[in-house]
Amino acid sequence: MEIDIQKMIFEFVGGLGIFLFGIKFMGDGLQRSAGDKLRDILDKFTTNPVMGVLAGIIVTVLIQSSSGTTVITVGLVSAGFMTLRQAIGVIMGANIGTTVTAFIIGINISDYALPVIFIGAILLFFFKSKKIHNFGQIVFGFGALFFGLELMGDGMKPLSGLQAFHDLTVSMSDSPLLGVLVGTVFTLIVQSSSATIGILQELFGQGLIDIKASLPVLFGDNIGTTITAVLASIGASIAARRAALTHVIFNLIGTTIFLIFLPLFTIFIEYVQGQLGLNPQMTIAIAHGAFNFTNTLIQLPFVAALAWIVTKLIPGEDSLVEYKPKHLDPIFIQQSSSIALGQAKEEILRMGNFAVLGLEESNMYQKNYLQKHADNATQLESAINNLDRKITDYLILISRSEMSPTESEEHSMLMDTVRDIERVGDHFENIVELVNFQLNNKVKLTTSAQEDLDDMFKLTINTLKNAITSLDDKDIALAKNVQKAEEEIDRMERTLRKKHILRINEGSCSGSSGVVFVDIISNLERIGDHCVNIAEAVLGYRK
Repeated sequence: MEIDIQKMIFEFVGGLGIFLFGIKFMGDGLQRSAGDKLRDILDKFTTNPVMGVLAGIIVTVLIQSSSGTTVITVGLVSAGFMTLRQAIGVIMGANIGTTVTAFIIGINISDYALPVIFIGAILLFFFKSKKIHNFGQIVFGFGALFFGLELMGDGMKPLSGLQAFHDLTVSMSDSPLLGVLVGTVFTLIVQSSSATIGILQELFGQGLIDIKASLPVLFGDNIGTTITAVLASIGASIAARRAALTHVIFNLIGTTIFLIFLPLFTIFIEYVQGQLGLNPQMTIAIAHGAFNFTNTLIQLPFVAALAWIVTKLIPGEDSLVEYKPKHLDPIFIQQSSSIALGQAKEEILRMGNFAVLGLEESNMYQKNYLQKHADNATQLESAINNLDRKITDYLILISRSEMSPTESEEHSMLMDTVRDIERVGDHFENIVELVNFQLNNKVKLTTSAQEDLDDMFKLTINTLKNAITSLDDKDIALAKNVQKAEEEIDRMERTLRKKHILRINEGSCSGSSGVVFVDIISNLERIGDHCVNIAEAVLGYRK
């Protein structure tokens, strides 16, 4: 039998492309329908590993991608929103959630794929309602998923006539490790376990591969899908790299256990298929679900051990900053406004220390251009924004209870101080963006300009530190020093601006360098303004 290789390859890769598009499009529609609250789900419902598993399942079902959930989780761990132990639970849940796609494929409605796509297109193009539009996206993606599968299936049919493919499947039946390797490599290439499981379902459905060869490939698919999280963690924080490594170890351990008991697992799947009268696609879906559910059940009690292992394998300090507030317990509001205000102040001091660290990191980035300093500054600015929201909400709750005139004055002062510290975060973020502009456009500053910037950074950092300390200790003398320092910052900004204009006129600095230099000192001068606002709040007045 002559095989049209070109047609086979085109149908397969085209079908694969449509299948991947269908999953992505359907996932985006589900995500929009659910609202952009995925991070909130992961943030709020990960109090323990079991809740983390449930959160991982929910989010993965919503976005139809375990890799996507893991990447979000890696980002949250990197940012300090989530601990490593919480992340492990979510990763386990993501593995269970991804089996939903295989069950959808198991329904096997390929004959109706094109009408489903048509209905989705009608909903997308002829309705203006956002809800209907999102639903249309889900329907269109659902149809595309099955149409892609059908094309892939048509492309794979001629494989039965290829002796090399027949030899490979026999080898995979005899050597499960080869099957694991095939599944891993193919998923590494495609970067979607749903796609490779879908292909496996088609191969098994057409009788091109038996159950003994299919199961090891399925295990390998689960290992291969970890590559997305690994890629997402490159250059990220130590905690994020640990989370990605946990995903790899989790699936490696699961595969090892199931390979040891492969004969028993094969008998179990064949028994379930016979008893329930499952079609081949649903049989693979059941096997996929059983693997991930059992693997999670086995390893869930050992979350602490997994965390310990990856901490030893990737040593170092954890996240630079924890986003979550530490002092804002609502119970204090009910007991005493005074105590609650004290707790809010402690959190504001944390926020202020983050601002100092962020300004120092932006200074380091401006001096040595190392990306880690930019990442740290960005992370700290996000933490400041988060604390700004949480502290403001807490202070609003306090305002609803009775306060003495003194407490009311302190409450007002704290509200203003939160705003000032948040603005400091915005300004050092601006500095990071200016340095990025400098690097992207190859703008060079003269040694003289760099020295001037160093002097102004030192003065501004020291002034910010003193402002936060004066707030902590209610130090009147230190607050007055901040006022004097702010006046010095203003004078320095005017002097340095003039000096730089002279350098530009002399030709030693370019116009682009002038923009960068002037904007950096302008942001530092504004940080000085916010420092004096904090100091004046301590002194009991504002301009």
